[in-house]
Amino acid sequence: MAHVILGLLLIAPQSLYDLIKGFEAGVALFYSASSGSIKRALDTLLARELIDVDSVEAGGRGRKVYRVTDAGREEFRAWMTGDPAGSDLETAALSRLYFLGLLEPDERVPVLRRVTARIESDLAAFLRLDSNLDAVDFPEERRDLVTHQRATLDYGIASHRFMLDWFRDHIDRHEPPDS
Repeated sequence: MAHVILGLLLIAPQSLYDLIKGFEAGVALFYSASSGSIKRALDTLLARELIDVDSVEAGGRGRKVYRVTDAGREEFRAWMTGDPAGSDLETAALSRLYFLGLLEPDERVPVLRRVTARIESDLAAFLRLDSNLDAVDFPEERRDLVTHQRATLDYGIASHRFMLDWFRDHIDRHEPPDS
């Protein structure tokens, strides 16, 4: 979540309320967060000096507006240009896609290629599992259960194939002609 918040703050300095609205308006398409988790992430980013308080608006509560520090810009760029990690590939991929316009044009396709490589790797693992399951003889009393578990794996394979095709197409549409 910290990198998503850094991305939102790179778009514009924002208050906690603005960030919550930013999550609701777009980020929630791929990442859900409560106001409490956003506040905790802000506190962590402040402690790590990746953001600071840009201003405190006058008024009853003294609304704090946060902005990204130079260290925060470096952290965000390293995350964007690094290999997608974590167990939730879809969130990792879509987070980077959502903020891709914050990178320089020549940095964008390499990010998409790293995402594509991760999708290929995860898909290969699913296909190996699928192949290995063909050789397993499940007890009759578990066949109904296994049928639906196998359907879950089939969904994961289909989902990864779609994601892979979609990202490859996106690369083709955005790759510079001389590449």
